[in-house]
Amino acid sequence: MQFIVVTRGLWRAMRPRQWTKNAFVFAALVFDNKLFTAHYLLDTVLGFAIFCFLSSAVYLINDVADAPADRSHPTKRNRPIARGDVSPAFALVFAGVLVLIASSAAFVLDVDFGWIGLGYFALMVAYTFRLKHVVILDVLVIAAGFVLRVAGGAVLVDAVRFSPWMYVCMMLLSLLLGFGKRRQEIVELNGRNSTRAILNEYNRPLLDQIIGIVTAATIVSYALYTFSAPQLPRNHTMMLTIPFVLYGLFRYLYLVHVRGEGGAPDELVLADRPMQAALGLWALAVMLVLYVLPPE
Repeated sequence: MQFIVVTRGLWRAMRPRQWTKNAFVFAALVFDNKLFTAHYLLDTVLGFAIFCFLSSAVYLINDVADAPADRSHPTKRNRPIARGDVSPAFALVFAGVLVLIASSAAFVLDVDFGWIGLGYFALMVAYTFRLKHVVILDVLVIAAGFVLRVAGGAVLVDAVRFSPWMYVCMMLLSLLLGFGKRRQEIVELNGRNSTRAILNEYNRPLLDQIIGIVTAATIVSYALYTFSAPQLPRNHTMMLTIPFVLYGLFRYLYLVHVRGEGGAPDELVLADRPMQAALGLWALAVMLVLYVLPPE
């Protein structure tokens, strides 16, 4: 029975539902027009799995570091390590095993990808112990983690047509989701001081202004990508995907400001049907433009 409790707790602590964030590694595969090249697809799937291992190792280390504070939090107290289902020592050992497996596989797959993976892990560990306590920088570091995922995917497919504009768009989108999450955390505090000191450095007016700036920058950057990236069809058909991006962004803002559901952006994608529809239609439009419609 204890083995089952530990196993289930360890699985929960690895946060498999948040592995969706690692899907950013597929960006270069799609936008470099290599989705149907078998060996690039296989390498990217393996890269996704490696990032899942690395991110789960980070979650385990983070939960060990935050366990004392989590025990006084109304919901985080139920995390397996804070609750005592998994011992901190065992969690750290298992995290080490995950890192060893993932980093070894990463270097075998591609040396540059291996260094990117280790850089991602080092950055996230630094975030866990220090950088998440620095206002503004905490969200910037999270966004940098997403850009490293994209960069890792670009290395795996030997990207030559992947526009730098996509790095800008991914960074801005990550910032939007990160600051949206911070805003929801502030709303849930309802004026109370948080056990997480960093949240006391933010307030809603600041976050609303930042979210507005980042949203505008995301829209402009994506629009510039659709008609200025040199590898896209010269007839600018990629611009047809802009309405789906606009709806997705505006839907997210609606969920944050009206519905108060911005606390877990990754779960919104899995739960909100209109958001799923916008993402699905955008993905379909991208596939049509890049892989089906004539380039002229």
